Amino acid sequence: QSFDDGALARIGRIHGAAEARDAVRQAQDAGIGQINLDLMYALPGQDEAAAMRDLEEAFALSPSHVSHYQLTLEPNTLFAAKPPKLPDDDAAWAMQERAQAQLGGAGYAQYEVSAYAKDGARCAHNLNYWRFGDYLGIGAGAHAKLTNADGGIVRSAKKKLPRSYIDGAASAARLASVDVIPPDQLPFEFMLNALRLDEPVELAMFESRTGLSRAVLDAPLLRARDRGWVEHEAGQIVTTPLGRRFLNDVIEEFLP
Repeated sequence: QSFDDGALARIGRIHGAAEARDAVRQAQDAGIGQINLDLMYALPGQDEAAAMRDLEEAFALSPSHVSHYQLTLEPNTLFAAKPPKLPDDDAAWAMQERAQAQLGGAGYAQYEVSAYAKDGARCAHNLNYWRFGDYLGIGAGAHAKLTNADGGIVRSAKKKLPRSYIDGAASAARLASVDVIPPDQLPFEFMLNALRLDEPVELAMFESRTGLSRAVLDAPLLRARDRGWVEHEAGQIVTTPLGRRFLNDVIEEFLP
């Protein structure tokens, strides 16, 4: 998540940069060709130059894929209770723009908000999530999304603690939650995922993955188009450069 030991310590990580490099090299020595490196930016005390040094360190290891995203303070964490001093929004945006250019120059094409890959190395299972496909959740803490025979879409999560999961593994007690997504939430759920991708959203896919008519998208699409956030034609939705910058606002248009 960083090659700066000071930055790692400030965000409470227990590994160091040397261990990260060693892990990558061991994987490469074992013949593993598809390797992702996870990098965060806008860390406490980080400036633009330090964020770019992290990318250069990553490039030196020649991963096939890079996940590059801004640090966010999640609820119910120590950082949420006692926020560290972070770079301001302008500084974070400058880091993001320069990083996108640097990643592109090094041969990593952006195909999702925070995902960059060399040719042939896009992450297949993540593409399935972002295209609102179904997936099984196997093991403690695992999440699943499945479409029932009647077309209902269900999200579920297994219990996080391995002992609790094992004790209830043969029954429904292994489940921490099971939620059927209401139909009026499906446009938001679909767009929350699909709009992250740097590719047109196919309205035919929306219909096949949700069971809804594309007509339910007409009103939010009109609002988003009027704001200059999307273009909508030939059965596709394409996010404009302005829409990519304000993607959360675009997605909120699809809330019921």
